[in-house]
Amino acid sequence: MINLAYKDISHSLSKFLITAVSVGVLLGIVVIMIGVYRGMVSDAKSLLNDIHADIWVVQQDTFGPFAQSSRVHEDLQNQISYQNGVKSAEAITFQTFQMENRYGDFKAMLVGYDPFGKIQVINKSKLIEGRVIQKQHYEIVVSKKTNYKLGEYIRFGRDRFKVVGITKNTVSNSGNYLMFVSLKDAEILQFTYTNERIRSDSNRNIRGGNPHLVNAIMAKIKKGYNPKEVAKNIEIATHKKVFTAAGQNKLLLEKVIKMAAKQIGLFTLILIVVAIVIIALIIFTSVLEKIKEISILKLIGISNLTISMMVIEETVVLGILAFISGNIFAIAIKGYFPKRIALNMSDSFALFFIIIVASIFASLFGIYKVIKTDPSQAIGE
Repeated sequence: MINLAYKDISHSLSKFLITAVSVGVLLGIVVIMIGVYRGMVSDAKSLLNDIHADIWVVQQDTFGPFAQSSRVHEDLQNQISYQNGVKSAEAITFQTFQMENRYGDFKAMLVGYDPFGKIQVINKSKLIEGRVIQKQHYEIVVSKKTNYKLGEYIRFGRDRFKVVGITKNTVSNSGNYLMFVSLKDAEILQFTYTNERIRSDSNRNIRGGNPHLVNAIMAKIKKGYNPKEVAKNIEIATHKKVFTAAGQNKLLLEKVIKMAAKQIGLFTLILIVVAIVIIALIIFTSVLEKIKEISILKLIGISNLTISMMVIEETVVLGILAFISGNIFAIAIKGYFPKRIALNMSDSFALFFIIIVASIFASLFGIYKVIKTDPSQAIGE
């Protein structure tokens, strides 16, 4: 039996391939948009997953420290560490800086933690050069994307910090590069003002120093204890807001990236609809160009079903080739984006299924034209 789709595609192979690649570029953008969303989710959870804290204690009536600003006293960690079920508790700070160096400008989040504490904030598996912080002052670990080198000095406020370690794939929940300093240095940076500010405050009768405030207290619980129960007990004892790690993950998805996720999702949906419409128009136009040939086929006895199958097969092949070229395009350009693009096989397979179903649906426009074609057109003008 003659395969009409194979014959038709072979007859205009170059045109068919160019069309498939063109549609593929559009699908590649869809793949990138899905990757942007996945990258946002991955970035949002990155720091939280690296720290592996079971409990987060933040300012009362806030959703801190990631979804909202939060400040608590540093010595709160002592009270929390004695709570039933708590293995250890440490203070942590987060500050965002707009930075500029000879490599360019970028936004960074400075994380302050106790380098001698029992909770390790830097994920050592992501440390690609140097070491973690081993002093209470003037050492810093930076993300590779900041382009700082080992041994280089970075100025913050009045002090210079030596780069002792470089990490890879360490970002804040907003996708900003991470930099790590000791908690003591972080507090100085956050609460020590310039001489001009100190003189100005003094003239206003304002006296202040380091209030030893931090953004959150993180804690690990002992084996066998339920994080939710421990969190509830801490909340009652301290009158602070307490989240489990699962609760913080939920906050990140529902508060931090929710609106951006909706916008990306809507834009992705629009692109998929546009791709379906384009495929439908391409097939419909292709059928119009072959009206006389289709009329001849019908005149010699080829059934509508056989001709319709040709249209469906061509549409599906077009969808498959567009999907393949789209993924190749997405993989080729994802490294040029400033933030993480996470391409997952599960998303690709889901998109593949959508494109195949959509391609079959799009072929209905061509099939309708095939059925309505009058065989007598084969002997007309």
